[in-house]
Amino acid sequence: MIFSSIALVAFISTAVQAHFQLQYPIPRGPFVQDSEPTFCDGYTNAVDNRTVFPLSNGVINMNSEHPLWSAGVIVSTYQNPINFSDFNSSSGYQLAVQFFQQSGEGDYCFPIDLATSNIAGVKDGANVTIQIVFDGGDGTLYQCADLTLSANVTTPTGTTSDCTNVTSSSSTATTTATSPSSTSSGSASKGVEVGSGVIAGVFSMLMLLSAV
Repeated sequence: MIFSSIALVAFISTAVQAHFQLQYPIPRGPFVQDSEPTFCDGYTNAVDNRTVFPLSNGVINMNSEHPLWSAGVIVSTYQNPINFSDFNSSSGYQLAVQFFQQSGEGDYCFPIDLATSNIAGVKDGANVTIQIVFDGGDGTLYQCADLTLSANVTTPTGTTSDCTNVTSSSSTATTTATSPSSTSSGSASKGVEVGSGVIAGVFSMLMLLSAV
């Protein structure tokens, strides 16, 4: 029994072979590869120097080390979210970007429009935290960014200069179209696309963590 437990821990610690790095907005702290399978890449406290981030037509820039992956973004309006339950509402996780599937490694940008998220407390001047949930098929990874939302700022010039794909919210339909056909899993999913095995795996992990 002891041997089985040790073997299980060893398997979990080595299951995630590749990673992703959040480029913009600035994450809570320097990238820590071994901590990325945990809440906010191991950072449990919000930073004081929050990124001033567009309330509308924002962009997330990240680097993927997986050839096929899925990602989504959840939001907390707590001043200092310290666990997954702080990203919850009464109906499930507060999704700002529905989970989508994408192929290709390297820099990738995708739109986030928090003004249209219909999440209570998301407004001009609000302090929020976003958590990118990423799965390349071998484990779920997390990185967070602490933001102050502003209706008067835009994505900084050069932030997406290395990206050759989606760079504005007007392309949201193009992004989600890369996912396979899906069926709704009820109000708790808030529209999460669960058609692929990878996306379904991410969603299942989030549902388990919602009780944490």
